[in-house]
Amino acid sequence: MLIPLTREKFEQLIPLIATGSQYKYSWGKPRDVILRLLISAGIPLLLYLLHFALPDFDGLISVLGIIAGLYVLWGPIFWSSLKNAECRRYKYSGFWRGEVLDAYVSDEVVGKQLTTNKRGELMVVEDRQKQLNLEVGDETGFSTGLQVPLRREYKGIRRGQIAEMMVMSNRPDLSRISKVSDIFIPDLDLWVSDYPYLRRDEFADISRELQPAPERESEPRRGKRYSQEDAAPRRRPRTTQEDW
Repeated sequence: MLIPLTREKFEQLIPLIATGSQYKYSWGKPRDVILRLLISAGIPLLLYLLHFALPDFDGLISVLGIIAGLYVLWGPIFWSSLKNAECRRYKYSGFWRGEVLDAYVSDEVVGKQLTTNKRGELMVVEDRQKQLNLEVGDETGFSTGLQVPLRREYKGIRRGQIAEMMVMSNRPDLSRISKVSDIFIPDLDLWVSDYPYLRRDEFADISRELQPAPERESEPRRGKRYSQEDAAPRRRPRTTQEDW
């Protein structure tokens, strides 16, 4: 099921300024906070040294120094708002309801670090993390995937459960889906996401207002009525739910 949303509702679901949950996400890990603290301390110091060379701009330099010094606080708002703006550049959106087609766990490389061994040789150490791979689709044949860090509450996800999300497109008929939001599993009252794009209270209200999705058809899916440009390819499970 795909129902177009008004622009007003779209902008309510993805606001221009970061929400509290988005700010919390973008606050990051301790190393991210330390990096922002270094920037908040380093830039004002550079500006202080610069004012000796440009004494006529003391006022402007002081204002910039204060703004830079507070970067540790406003940085998460800035980066989250950029993510929101990336979504809001799409002209059209819709409420999508389908079902879970597959859910499995994989072990993925999420980063690499250079280190040295006992002999002083450089080595690349991979930072691996378990990821949930969730594929959802509907009766039209449309499907897309989402990969997020594994969390304990995802263990209850099963094939056939209702899945809902917001889709974004530059076509009025939503015939080509360019981006999707986080995924809501209403049976579990559970959100599957990395970055929380949506205002979840607003989306839950829409979900309750709409009628339940029809029962699945026993006939095989045929064709596609719309597609997603960046849909994740289907992969064979490498870790089953029993191993979560």
